[in-house]
Amino acid sequence: MAFKLKPYYCTDKLNTPIYKTEFEDGKTHGVTLKTGAIVLNKYLPLDEEEKTIAHEMVHSDQIKRGDLRFTDKEVYWKGKIYQRSKITDGDKNLPWEKEAYAKQEKI
Repeated sequence: MAFKLKPYYCTDKLNTPIYKTEFEDGKTHGVTLKTGAIVLNKYLPLDEEEKTIAHEMVHSDQIKRGDLRFTDKEVYWKGKIYQRSKITDGDKNLPWEKEAYAKQEKI
C-alpha cells in the first residue's frame, strides 16, 4: 500500500524535509534518507528530537555535498567503501559519524 507523508517541518535554508514515524526497533532516534530527507522517531522527547535533528542535518549535508552515500550493503565515504555487514550503524568511530557528533552540538 502506498501513502504520502507530509513533512513535519523543514529546518534549514535548503528546506530539508523532516518526517516522523514509529521505528520497529524502538531504539532508533532518526535516520537520513538517500535524498537527504530526515525521518525521526515520533516518540522522542523534545530535547532528544532537537539533538537528533542537528545530528541528522549533518548527514543530510554530507549527502548533499557528495561525501556520503549508501546502499543496503555498502556505505561510501569520500571514495572509501565500508561494508555494512562489518560496521555498526551509528558507531561514533566511523568518519561520517565523528563529523556528525562533533557538529551536532554546534547546530
